Amino acid sequence: MSESPEPEPTRTIGFPDLLDVDALLAGGWRPLAFQQFILKVHSRCDLACRHCYVYEMADQSWREQPRRMSEAVADRAVERIAEHASRHDLGEIDVILHGGEPLLAGPALISRVVRGVRGAVATGTRVNAHIQTNGVRLDEEYLRLFESLEIRVGVSLDGDAEGQDRHRRFADGRGSHALVSESLRRLSEGPYHHLFSGLLCTIDVRNDPVDTYRALLEFDPPAIDFLLPHGNWAQPPPFREPGSPATPYADWLIQIFDLWYDSPVLQTDVRLFREIMRLLMGGHSRAENVGLSPVRMVVIETDGSIEQSDSLKSAFHGATRTPLHVLRDPLDDALLHPAIVARQLGEMALHATCRACDLVSACGGGQYAHRYSPATGFAEPSVYCPDLYRLISHIGARCGRDVARLRGAG
Repeated sequence: MSESPEPEPTRTIGFPDLLDVDALLAGGWRPLAFQQFILKVHSRCDLACRHCYVYEMADQSWREQPRRMSEAVADRAVERIAEHASRHDLGEIDVILHGGEPLLAGPALISRVVRGVRGAVATGTRVNAHIQTNGVRLDEEYLRLFESLEIRVGVSLDGDAEGQDRHRRFADGRGSHALVSESLRRLSEGPYHHLFSGLLCTIDVRNDPVDTYRALLEFDPPAIDFLLPHGNWAQPPPFREPGSPATPYADWLIQIFDLWYDSPVLQTDVRLFREIMRLLMGGHSRAENVGLSPVRMVVIETDGSIEQSDSLKSAFHGATRTPLHVLRDPLDDALLHPAIVARQLGEMALHATCRACDLVSACGGGQYAHRYSPATGFAEPSVYCPDLYRLISHIGARCGRDVARLRGAG
């Protein structure tokens, strides 16, 4: 990671910059309270992953952030979270420690934040604590700490050694697979397996999908998240040509879906597949990458800035920013920021092409960050539109045949 400053690219005003929030409120729309609070406790990383949207893509604001969240900012963030939970009478919230690499923040700060939130919220509010790590520093000391604090642990792993080390490398070029595998065995094979929340795998279509899936299953994860590489209409993801009918990512995922779906015993939950199945059956999405459910997540940066989902860093410099800060602003103020409002509008925030699509309720326009165009803002269909349509159609067809068969047998 180089820390030399780079100039900000220019862009035109687009959606949701001019969204009229007052008109929405006058028309009866109301925001939903945040339930998921992502705290960036450390802004740097001990890996130099080639596909990282935080350090390698359009937004370079990490350069301006303090390396570690201060105790003063952490304490105020805790107060703001508790204030928000109390004001909206939330029965359950998720606190997610993130980075950079959150383990670089050290055990003391991690403990301070988690204990602080649990001590500050009202009786009756359950605090689910999570941490998302690259796994390099996940040693016995941290696992004992996480057990004492009841922190669930997610680890990023892109598959076997070849797949992992293609992108997730140290700055000197060394691969990370061996170290991360050692950490995962420590997490998954010993007394700490109950802390394991799952694996996050960023897709590279050059990796064999079945080999990738089986390599992930070796660590007995309770869940797997397959992440489409972040990109948009200005900076398309690898092997995704904007406007092309080709579906390289759907083709890759379908091979895994068929293997997963045909398994006599589902070994693990593949969240993308499960969410699509839920949506096709008329349910609500619990993830921001598919479906029309309102996004109820807010980010608190290392310096205390209140921001949007950091996946937007793939779009343009400053894409996640709001004018708000935990030292002076309640989190309720963020609920009325146009960019955050846009994430709770469902179908109203979609392009006309998406609204007319027969799969709109399941697809939901895909990941918000993937809709970005410098000309119109976040108002386009997903740059992955053909892939999403093919994947959802395939899952729907397979499930539909089985439902019809069961009805016929009944």
